[in-house]
Amino acid sequence: MSERISLAVENAAATLTVDRPDKLNAFDLDMLRELAGACDRIDALLTIRAVILTGAGKAFSAGGDIKAWGAMSPEAFGFEWVRFGHRVFDRLAGLRVPVIAALNGHALGGGLELAGAADIRIAERHIKIGLPETGLGMIPGWSGTQRLARRFGTQVVRRMVLGGETLTAEEALSLGVVDHVVDSGASLAFAQDYAAAIARRGGAAVQTAKLLIALAEGEGGGSAAETLGSILVGGTVDRSEGVTAFAEKRQPNFKGDWS
Repeated sequence: MSERISLAVENAAATLTVDRPDKLNAFDLDMLRELAGACDRIDALLTIRAVILTGAGKAFSAGGDIKAWGAMSPEAFGFEWVRFGHRVFDRLAGLRVPVIAALNGHALGGGLELAGAADIRIAERHIKIGLPETGLGMIPGWSGTQRLARRFGTQVVRRMVLGGETLTAEEALSLGVVDHVVDSGASLAFAQDYAAAIARRGGAAVQTAKLLIALAEGEGGGSAAETLGSILVGGTVDRSEGVTAFAEKRQPNFKGDWS
């Protein structure tokens, strides 16, 4: 099986490319698994300071491949497709470094949910954005009614989901769905410049701020809070003393301060 989620690392930026252009970068289960694996590799590379997410060919992503889920039983559709995809997109949204989506083509359905997992969205002027699932008798299942409502606002999500409205890049910009609009063909270069700007900032501060913003959005609350708390106590003398005492099989002598 050829890899359809490619990962390239250059300097402090990683580029994730959804690479199935013959199907407009529509996802199947294997691609979801590949994306989860790529996220694990990114978090393991501590030199990475930002991630760029884009699509190969003329689309960003057309979402989920209907052939991959159309014949599933309701149970399999819910657990094997929707819940698993939800977990993978949560994994992408929860990367320790900022993610910049370079929307080089249309982002529809699961493709917009994929873009919604990014922190920053750069849209090319010609693209269309929407959530057409109810026109197929289904609902957005990869956090379209949840994360996208938190990040974009409930009313714009209502318009796309209930009314089937498709947005132009400029409309999406005015509604806060995307952050910048650039000329056709320019999204990747813009995203690379943005990633370089992030990399020039304090890495620990950026990663901490991303966690705090997630807390403010009500996303990943338990994980974000415990991550921040663990970082805070992880640098203390008491933490070092506790580990040393365990290794030496003795009672720890805690100082009780924050140094």
